[in-house]
Amino acid sequence: MSAWIIVGLQWGDEGKGKIADHIAKDADIVVRYQGGNNAGHTVVVGDKVYKFHLLPSGILQKKQVMLGAGMVINPQGLIQEIETAQKNFDSINAVIDPRAQVIMPYHILLDEVVETKSGVGNIGTTKRGIGPCYADKASRTGIRIEDIIDEKRLEEKLKEILPTKKAILEKVYGVQDTLKLEDLLKEYVEYGKKIKPFMGDVSLLLDNALRNNKKILFEGAQGTFLDNDFGTYPFVTSSHPLAAHALVGVGLGPNVIDKVIGIAKAYTTRVGSGPFITEMNGSLEEELRTKGNEFGTTTGRPRRVGWLDLVQLRTARRLNNVSEIALTKLDVLSGLKEIKICTGYHKGETCLHDLPATIQELGKCEPDYLTLPGFDFNANEIKNYYELPQSARKYVEFIEHELNVPIKLIGIGAERMQLIKKV
Repeated sequence: MSAWIIVGLQWGDEGKGKIADHIAKDADIVVRYQGGNNAGHTVVVGDKVYKFHLLPSGILQKKQVMLGAGMVINPQGLIQEIETAQKNFDSINAVIDPRAQVIMPYHILLDEVVETKSGVGNIGTTKRGIGPCYADKASRTGIRIEDIIDEKRLEEKLKEILPTKKAILEKVYGVQDTLKLEDLLKEYVEYGKKIKPFMGDVSLLLDNALRNNKKILFEGAQGTFLDNDFGTYPFVTSSHPLAAHALVGVGLGPNVIDKVIGIAKAYTTRVGSGPFITEMNGSLEEELRTKGNEFGTTTGRPRRVGWLDLVQLRTARRLNNVSEIALTKLDVLSGLKEIKICTGYHKGETCLHDLPATIQELGKCEPDYLTLPGFDFNANEIKNYYELPQSARKYVEFIEHELNVPIKLIGIGAERMQLIKKV
């Protein structure tokens, strides 16, 4: 039995897609367990750039891929990704759990108006309808994949749900929507017809696969500190990116996991609002944003950029029980004369080495920095770890020592093959 979880240790955008693509070579099945098309994984193969929002990036390795019950799915987006994958790879082996929730047009409308009305205090959502869809799931008024393959059932549910959504949009937010039951029914029944051939019980299939010694890779979206419980609430996503939720999201027990692979960028970024203790300002932030192509895969929004935060990573290690780390985008720091790394926080006279539990406390914290010598290398000339400059290795080994977790993979460029092993 072999099962591994890949989890982001920061605010997402750590380069999980590239690492998942690399590790998927050794897996039989790659599974996505939460989130929706608010996520984006990018893998660069030669002169081609592949971007996925719903399908696990393991699809590039031509592995069987699965979408678990914990996801919220925009069926139009999913069908487009499936058709694109079929065009690029001839055929794909995908399974979609019938229990996954479906994003409807009213979810997207609600997401847009709520975010707009929030003004300066907005969360910074992708406006893809993710939050409202998860809210309907929690209130037991959601539409699932199983519903859109049954026209009669879908019609019954829409007759019950649509008047309430219209009333909220019109009377609370002053939005005169044009949603019509017959139009939604026609559109989503067609989606259901296209998705039905891929539908299957992901929980049962994975259990059978594990019993037959298949290797499974669980691929999450977003990152630890966008978790709905343990992230920088309320500036979080609507699901649980933590490693433990992988099993809830697909329907398996906790004893099947062999290791948790945490992905951390060599610096820190976040998209959207919320506290960011090590955030940079000025020309250096812009330089790293441009060099690292720090723009959201899903929205294209510029990411906020900051120094690496070891307080954040220590907490992420605990929350996910991380076995090993893949450190990405080390090359983006190449060329800097010195590099800062946050080793702790101070709050008045108090020193903190783990993230405080409340956002109010976090807002009172200031970073304590250690300055390390910079480094410079050409990624195309690096074939193994010991070809990195000594100061680059010192940076990596300092992180490893502080976190007490081995760093096994290091990203030194955007291309698929620009990964080196640290042995």
